[in-house]
Amino acid sequence: MDAMVQSSRDPADRRGGIILCGGKSTRMGSSKAMLPFGPETMLQRVVRLLGDAVSPTGERVSPMVVVAAVDQELPVLPPDVIVTRDEREARGPLEGLRAGLKALPADIDAAYVTSCDVPLLVPGFVAQMFDLARGYDVTVMEIDGFTHPLSAVYRRATLPFVEDLLANDRLRPVFLFEAVRTRRIRPEEMTADPDLKTLRNLNTREDYERALVEADL
Repeated sequence: MDAMVQSSRDPADRRGGIILCGGKSTRMGSSKAMLPFGPETMLQRVVRLLGDAVSPTGERVSPMVVVAAVDQELPVLPPDVIVTRDEREARGPLEGLRAGLKALPADIDAAYVTSCDVPLLVPGFVAQMFDLARGYDVTVMEIDGFTHPLSAVYRRATLPFVEDLLANDRLRPVFLFEAVRTRRIRPEEMTADPDLKTLRNLNTREDYERALVEADL
């Protein structure tokens, strides 16, 4: 598939969100989506924080798509949150990205994609990522050569590329980044979240306990 021809529409015109929560949570020992974090579950908190990301014109990230495993239990979510399921299990973030992009309403141009285990997410980080996404198909954080595909903005027009990669069992997100117009954001560019708290996903009970303390919960 050839590299994408840039659309005439700006990728930040209409902003949606996609939250992937279908992982096995093996090291955590229980469902991250259902894990308590103060008065909310972790998924509920990430949904709320992502919705607080506001563009310079006052537009919020909406709607949001939550991508879960086929039989996964989820907490109660706001009525405007769209819930969808992975088409196939154990296929990594590209499978969740496909499900999320397919579930977005047709008028959404781009979505910030994250996981459900980042309860320290900073809404300003998301807003700045959308601003940095102008003119690109994917905008992703990169630190010391390592990209963070679940801290990235994807245009909905990347969907055919995602499906092509999945059909060919090319499951690494870097293959998508190589196929489309991708901007890699360096840590020093992220002024809205200089400590990069948004990137701190929780994998173990120790991570969880430290995050609770940092959030003063």
